[in-house]
Amino acid sequence: MTKTERAAYVDRRLAELYPATPVPLDHKDPYTLLVAVLLSAQCTDKRVNLVTPELFALADTPEKMTGVPVAEIQRIIRPCGLSPQKAKAIAGLSHLLVEQHGGLVPQTFGELEALPGVGHKTASVVMAQAFGVPAFPVDTHIHRLAQRWKLSSGRNVVETERDLKKLFPEAHWNQLHLRIIFYGREHCTARGCDGATCEICRTLSPKRNKAS
Repeated sequence: MTKTERAAYVDRRLAELYPATPVPLDHKDPYTLLVAVLLSAQCTDKRVNLVTPELFALADTPEKMTGVPVAEIQRIIRPCGLSPQKAKAIAGLSHLLVEQHGGLVPQTFGELEALPGVGHKTASVVMAQAFGVPAFPVDTHIHRLAQRWKLSSGRNVVETERDLKKLFPEAHWNQLHLRIIFYGREHCTARGCDGATCEICRTLSPKRNKAS
């Protein structure tokens, strides 16, 4: 298969396997999604979803969050890891949203990435899932599968994002990045895949006989 053919197969098969693409992080609006995505750095979505109910019960808007001491935010989010940095970021971005954006989450990459603790991947998730702007957030899981499926030889997530955007239709990006994550968690884990049980690896690399 050519790279284009591989991409077309992945796109088609994942759409068949996962026609619905619910965002795995519990949220009710752009602000709670932004906070949840920030918390998900080096943490599982499952753990984030266990932590955010208490946090959002205390403060679920930027205005309310500005009134919560950083130490209290840190106490609640400690199970997510990196709690000192994440607590300062949540407090800091909440103040900026109130002071500079009227309490609303901005709808541009530049403004989002200017907020404390918000990198390109976090901004991409918010733009895609909160505002419907085409984006292709690439985390380490998508980077790994793109390499394994020979869709990209990018040395980092930035290069992999560039490659995947060229391969797949823009209209598919917002759902496809979630579908790749769903499939990776369910069938093609970070521990390696020998192609024996993973349908996509078996199809794309039929001669593979060891984990990769």
